[in-house]
Amino acid sequence: MSTSQAIFAGWMEIANTTVDDLARAQAEEATLEALVSQYASALYRVAYSVLRNAADAEDAVQETFLRVLRHRDTLDEVRDQRVWLIRIVWNIVLDRKRRAKTRPETDDLDELARVLPSAGLSAEQFAAAAQHHAHVLSCVDKLPTKERQVLTLSAFEELSSVEIASVLGITESSVRSRLFRARNLMAEMLDHARSQR
Repeated sequence: MSTSQAIFAGWMEIANTTVDDLARAQAEEATLEALVSQYASALYRVAYSVLRNAADAEDAVQETFLRVLRHRDTLDEVRDQRVWLIRIVWNIVLDRKRRAKTRPETDDLDELARVLPSAGLSAEQFAAAAQHHAHVLSCVDKLPTKERQVLTLSAFEELSSVEIASVLGITESSVRSRLFRARNLMAEMLDHARSQR
């Protein structure tokens, strides 16, 4: 092999490596974009259900995706991306709550409007739905912590018992018993509120 052929062969290896790296980076970017578009709203709902503050919930979602960026080389190993992302955001919001030691509450109707369907509702119906939604959330807030956690993940995010167990790091039977207690407590609180009217 002549010197010029060796240089050319070496240049081709560099070019192929560069092309491979570029293609890999583009594929990673496309994967992350897909994760954001598919799961950002679900992660926001989880974060907001715990933090009850729109800006804090948005920050938690953003931090979740920053962590995903830092660990993007392990994305191929993740079996269920939805549960994995919810576990990340769940840990972030619980850590924030522990650090803050307070739970800011907001009854912002704009935030309720984000999660309530509004198509076809009159202003009166929308106000009644927002009021009922706020009441249900306040009942959820009154639940003991363990029951509130499983109910939030089950009712709002529609995770299965197995998925909730994975997010919280507990057994599936613990999830089912906590969920049973949470539903009974919620029924009692809502029945009590109805009887007070």
